[in-house]
Amino acid sequence: MDITFFLNRDLDIPLYQQLYQLFKNEMHEGRIQKGMKLPSKRLLATQLSISQTTVERAYEQLAAEGYIVSKPRSGWFADYNDSDYIHVKRPDTTSINPKTKENEHSIDFHYGNVDSDSFPFSAWRKSMVSSLDQYGQQLYRPGNILGELELRTLIAEHLYQSRGVHSHPEQIILGAGNPVLIQILCQVFGQDMSIGFEDPGSLRSRRIFEINHMKILPISVDDEGICMQEIRELRPSLVYVTPSHQFPLGTIMTINRRMQLLTWAAETQSFIIEDDYDGEYRYSGQPIPSLQGLDQHNRVIYMGTFSKSLLPSLRISYMILPSSLLEKGREITSLYKQTVSSHNQLTLAEFIKNGEWLKHINRMRKLYQKKRTILLETLQREFARQVKIRGGKSGLHILLDVYSAFTEEELIEKALEHGVVIYPASHFYKKNQPPTTTVLIGFAGVSEDNIQEGIKKLKAAWEI
Repeated sequence: MDITFFLNRDLDIPLYQQLYQLFKNEMHEGRIQKGMKLPSKRLLATQLSISQTTVERAYEQLAAEGYIVSKPRSGWFADYNDSDYIHVKRPDTTSINPKTKENEHSIDFHYGNVDSDSFPFSAWRKSMVSSLDQYGQQLYRPGNILGELELRTLIAEHLYQSRGVHSHPEQIILGAGNPVLIQILCQVFGQDMSIGFEDPGSLRSRRIFEINHMKILPISVDDEGICMQEIRELRPSLVYVTPSHQFPLGTIMTINRRMQLLTWAAETQSFIIEDDYDGEYRYSGQPIPSLQGLDQHNRVIYMGTFSKSLLPSLRISYMILPSSLLEKGREITSLYKQTVSSHNQLTLAEFIKNGEWLKHINRMRKLYQKKRTILLETLQREFARQVKIRGGKSGLHILLDVYSAFTEEELIEKALEHGVVIYPASHFYKKNQPPTTTVLIGFAGVSEDNIQEGIKKLKAAWEI
């Protein structure tokens, strides 16, 4: 196929990003159909007078999102099928795990930890003082029940630029962690509703839905994401997904599966809860576009948190409600008043406005990428083919399939005897079970030296 794209070298947007976006538009408009062969990297680079590296980066991003696939010895092919999707004009929204016991000297690979030693306390302190000087009198009064407008406005701007999320500050509700926001959602929807839940999936979120008397319908997850056939058979009223980095498997929901899920929600008038719990930490290509940004039906509730990008102890999370849920959401939220300190909210607003948050994110992404590389290389060196690594391309944890005669419980116990704390994968399953003996290893809160030492201790513990 001939490519007549025009790449504007005068723009600040990188050429690979322009190329990636042009291919996406061609597929969405139907000019590139599923199964069509794309030009080779060398040919396209010649046609557009760009480097093969530029083409390669664009193709890698398209492949990560499921738009294209590589076939051995054949080349790249379009894999996006637009024919089955509903097209609805976007509505106007302007109106609107118990931890295993360990001693204090253990190497703890907990998946919820971050590298707190790298937190910019000095910059945060300056933002705290600045917020006191600027908003001192405001702190004496009860804050907005939805959260401070200054922070909600900045969140809306950031999410649009980084994740393609469409929102207004009036749609955003802040809360002291995702559990608080999920609790609010449960009361918005009421009891006895059925919710399709990824299996495996977040244990904490699932338990909150359960204690609020929602009927959990476990839905299997394959390499493309949550299984649509099971959703259609079980007919849940809600679906909870982690499409950008499935927890705990680490897979990315493909564009085809995303569009199928959105189409189902539009056809059945159901809602999707999109939990984007660590969307900042992808180590190659661009961040994956959000489901909410693709949604043309106003059916997606988007959830995010600052726990992974700052400190979990700050307890600042947010959700974006569709316009049809705003009135009920505001009513329920007013019962809680505001669960996040106004001072912390306004400090974070100053931290973001001064550019400190983005600087911190960029630093941490590089640091976590380095830690991830050390973890993967050490695992390969120590275990070779005796383990299989899953979910290593993004996020702050991996799954490790261990080919051993030991059970999951025995693997964890033997690791603890050698001073290493790891975590079971089976806790995240409700209906299904892991296909093999699998453990979960987080690396963000572990030093580079301890990552290597911890993996060596695991090899000694497991005697493989």
